[in-house]
Amino acid sequence: MPYFDLSETPLRELNRALHAIAPGANDREFEVANPRGSHAVAVGCQAPVAVTIKGSVGYYCAGMNSAATITVHGSAGPGVAENMMSGTVIVEGDASQYAGATGRGGLLVIKGNAASRCGISMKGIDIVVHGDIGHMSAFMGQSGHLVVLGNAGDALGDSLYEAKLFVRGTVKSLGADCVEKEMRPEHHAVLAALLEKAGVTGVETTEFKRYGSARKLYNFNIDNADAY
Repeated sequence: MPYFDLSETPLRELNRALHAIAPGANDREFEVANPRGSHAVAVGCQAPVAVTIKGSVGYYCAGMNSAATITVHGSAGPGVAENMMSGTVIVEGDASQYAGATGRGGLLVIKGNAASRCGISMKGIDIVVHGDIGHMSAFMGQSGHLVVLGNAGDALGDSLYEAKLFVRGTVKSLGADCVEKEMRPEHHAVLAALLEKAGVTGVETTEFKRYGSARKLYNFNIDNADAY
């Protein structure tokens, strides 16, 4: 198992090693010690490796992740898993603002709370937050799923497109064009699968409410022609 102690080894060497993994290589599990809030840890991974980070990280950890499973045994700064393509990113602690921003695929699990703009402009990523999320989460969310076991702050789903939001707790307020929607059987099935993937147990899908776009902002309405 390759081991990197970031108190002794430059971060550049860790990321270079992760980027240099050849197809069929035996080194598939990496351990990172003493990240000490370093920025851009394990960015741009493109191989199905497992990266275990023992401590908290700064901004942009696991950015652009593709195929890797990256676990942060601590908290993460802004932009964790930003522009993620595939794979899995797990944050055992809290995540700062815009977690999973612009993510196109894969699964982001935050076992603590997430700050503002969680899932902003999400484009296919699935995000499961065990705790609460801050204001303006899923702003302009285009596709994918945001699951929140706790509460949501102001303006949830503002200017939402087709991302699907599930919240177990309370929502302080809904953003423009975001409305509560019916939980049909197919939504319960999707939610159950996401909860299982995120390691959530003892929670029923009937405890959640679903939110989505009213589809009034991004469709032209002739009745509103004078406003354009």
